[in-house]
Amino acid sequence: MTTTVENKATLSFSDGTPSLEMPIYTGTIGPDVIDIRKLYASTGKFTYDPGFMSTAACNSSITYIDGDKGELLYRGYPIEQLAVNCDFLETCYLLLNSELPNAAEKASFVSLVTNHTMVHEQMQFFFRGFRRDAHPMSVLVGTVGALSSFYHDSLDISDPHHREVSAIRLIAKLPTLVAMAYKYSVGQPFVYPRNELSYSANFMNMMFATPCADYKVNEVLVRALDRILILHADHEQNASTSTVRLAGSSGANPFACIAAGIACLWGPAHGGANEAALSMLEEIGSVDNIGEFIKQVKDKNSGVKLMGFGHRVYKNYDPRATLMRETCYEVLEALGLQNDRLFKLAMALEKIALEDEYFVSRKLYPNVDFYSGIVQRALGIPVSLFTGIFALARTVGWIAQWKEMISDPEQKIGRPRQLFVGPTRRDVPPMSRRG
Repeated sequence: MTTTVENKATLSFSDGTPSLEMPIYTGTIGPDVIDIRKLYASTGKFTYDPGFMSTAACNSSITYIDGDKGELLYRGYPIEQLAVNCDFLETCYLLLNSELPNAAEKASFVSLVTNHTMVHEQMQFFFRGFRRDAHPMSVLVGTVGALSSFYHDSLDISDPHHREVSAIRLIAKLPTLVAMAYKYSVGQPFVYPRNELSYSANFMNMMFATPCADYKVNEVLVRALDRILILHADHEQNASTSTVRLAGSSGANPFACIAAGIACLWGPAHGGANEAALSMLEEIGSVDNIGEFIKQVKDKNSGVKLMGFGHRVYKNYDPRATLMRETCYEVLEALGLQNDRLFKLAMALEKIALEDEYFVSRKLYPNVDFYSGIVQRALGIPVSLFTGIFALARTVGWIAQWKEMISDPEQKIGRPRQLFVGPTRRDVPPMSRRG
C-alpha cells in the first residue's frame, strides 16, 4: 500500500464496548480512508454500508474520479487530453502499464494485440448453439467465459507471463467476439480480422464488411469509435469492476472474471444507460413534445425519468459528455445527418434542461450516455449492441483492475458481511403442527 498514516480515528461506543483507535490513510488525492479491518476482531461489530457508498474495498493507482470537479484521470492523465491526443491502444497500454508508450513501445504493443485478434476456429460452432435472436450480451457472457476452454495454456494466475498473455488475448479478441455476435444475429457470415487495419477500423470492418463488398473505412467514424472506447475504458470501482475484482479474489481465471463483469454490465442501471437515453428520445418523438415531457419528469407521481442526465458520481458536468458531444457533431456532419431528428431533439432537450432551474439546482447535467447512443446509432450499430460496445471498451479497465488486485499482497477473497434481520434459532415442527 502506497498510502501513508498521518492521523488516527477513535471510535467510542455507548454500550460499554471499549473505545477503538483506527489508522487513517491518506492517498495521493481524494478523501482520507479509515482502516476498520480490526473492528470486528476488537469489538465483535461490523459496519453497515449498503451499496458500499462510504467503503473503500481496495487501494488502486489506476483511475481517479472527482465528482464535484467533474474530473476523470487515467493514471493521472485527464480524460479530455487522452481522448484528443491518444488512440485507444495507447490508452490500453497506459492502463495496463502505468505510463504512456513511446513510439517503439506502442508499435510493439499494437503488433502484439493485432496478432491475437483471431479466435479459435471452434468458436464458430460454439456460436451456433445460440438462438439467432439471443441478446448479444448473453452471447458475450457465454463466449468470453468459454475462452478459458480454448486458451487453457494461460490460466495460471500466479504466473506473471500467463497474466500478460490472457490480458492481451482478451483485449484483442473482444472486438472479434462482439462483431461475431452481431453477424450471427443478422444471419451474415463472420468476417475475419485484418492485420493491416487499426484496432477500431478492424472492428468496424468485421461488423459491416460482407463477402460481397469490402467495407470502406471512414476515418472520421473510426476516430469516433476510438473516442467512445477511450471514454469508457475504465471508471474506478463501479459495479462491474467490483464484480471482476470479487470474482478474481476467489482465484477464478481472467476469462471467467471478465464474463462476470459483462454479466454485471448488462444490468440496465449500469451499462444500459445509453440505450435508455436513446429510447427516451424516441418516446418523446418531436421537439414539440419536450415541454409536456419535462412537465412529467418534474411530477414525482408520473414515473417518467430524464435519462442520460446526472450521474451517481459526477455532481458536476461529466467530462466525457463534452468530448462525446463534439464527436456527435463530427459524425453527423461526416455522414450528412446534421438534420437528424433525434440529434435535433437531443440538442433542444439539452438546452431546456440546462436552463431550467429544476434541473440546474439538482445538477442534472448531460452525461456521456446522452450522446454516445446517438453516435453509435449513426455509426450503424444496433441498439441491442450498445452495451456490447461498452463491454468491449471496459475490458481493458477490468483487466488492469484484475491484474492490480492479483498483485496486491493485502488482497483477500471478498466476503461482505450482513445485518441479519431474519428469525432466530427455532426447531422444525412435525407436519401435523405446521399451520
